[in-house]
Amino acid sequence: MPPSVPREHKEKAPKSVSFSLYIVSTSRSSGKGKEDLTGRLAEELIRKSGHRLVRREIIPDEPDAIREALLKASNDSDVVIFSGGTGLHPTDVTPDTVEPLLERTIPGFGELFRWLSYGQVGSAAMASRASAGVFKGSLVFLLPGSPDGVELALTKLILPEAAHLVYLARGGH
Repeated sequence: MPPSVPREHKEKAPKSVSFSLYIVSTSRSSGKGKEDLTGRLAEELIRKSGHRLVRREIIPDEPDAIREALLKASNDSDVVIFSGGTGLHPTDVTPDTVEPLLERTIPGFGELFRWLSYGQVGSAAMASRASAGVFKGSLVFLLPGSPDGVELALTKLILPEAAHLVYLARGGH
């Protein structure tokens, strides 16, 4: 059997990468929201997969706070996750804020996420603006704020490929 390029890349990639996790929620960042179930679940999944969590913060759904978080995380994290603010509500500004800053996009992530999500929530999956890209060598994922959506994205897409994608984004081949 001929060698597989993705398999070869995965063998060369680091076994563990660092994550920053931002829960984008104006109500939770003000202390008025519910318990952060999504953040707790994401942290648990990241750690169980053998990766490192550098930070987990709740930030308001405001462009300045999102940009500041991205800049901070890109200095010390291989993967940056923003969970929340990816819907169609006028206050959902995460993609509008982050996507113009990305050096490269990963269109397949959003496509696959919506396809997998369709199996769970049906046609409502089209309302998701989940996306991904690269910023200063760090992978950036924009996820919905729901625990189910974050679990789906992490277990089926992000965690199995994070180290491989970091390796590629930083010039590995």
